[in-house]
Amino acid sequence: MFLDQSLIELALRHRSFAQENGGESNERLEFLGDAVLDLVVADATFRSYPDLAEGALTNVRKGVVSTESLAKVAATLDLGHWLMLGKGEQSSGGKDKPALLADAFEAILGAIYLDGGLSAAQQFVGRHLGEAIEVEVAAPGQGDAKTVLQEFAVAVGYLAPVYEVEGSGPDHERTFEAAVTINGTVAGRGRGRSKKAAEQAAARAALEERGDA
Repeated sequence: MFLDQSLIELALRHRSFAQENGGESNERLEFLGDAVLDLVVADATFRSYPDLAEGALTNVRKGVVSTESLAKVAATLDLGHWLMLGKGEQSSGGKDKPALLADAFEAILGAIYLDGGLSAAQQFVGRHLGEAIEVEVAAPGQGDAKTVLQEFAVAVGYLAPVYEVEGSGPDHERTFEAAVTINGTVAGRGRGRSKKAAEQAAARAALEERGDA
């Protein structure tokens, strides 16, 4: 809940809307949110994964804050529905454009930071990008290994990869182990702090085994 409701409205006002209707756009909030996002993701990754080297930390951050990653999260939040666009941008499908959705996510984060401080921003990022961080840690800078493996299987006429995941440990320190099977044979295994992260690690291991990683 925002203490200052005007901030959330401003965060959803695209430049095209402001140009047609007057008033400020969300660009300044987007600028602020971009900086806050880099800090929060870097801090979370640094603290949660003390064994990651600087290069891996950089790749994780780049993957998590990419336009594609942010647009996916924005879509799950239905930001496109609420985004205020000018008539031209609206008619050209602006509500579904990844760049606009990613920018809106950053503007929202900037508004949250101004309204609730760094702690509120950290909670928001953790809730919506925590899993993305885990997936990137499983394969820093390598993209979506599951999709690559799926495309390989289809291309060579194999059955779709099947993932089996088992969890262990207490709820606050839960870890998962995944095995990916293709055509009845285990092709790779991996571990992670979430099911998706473990599956990504297993897919990456399968790709490395066949030399595509």
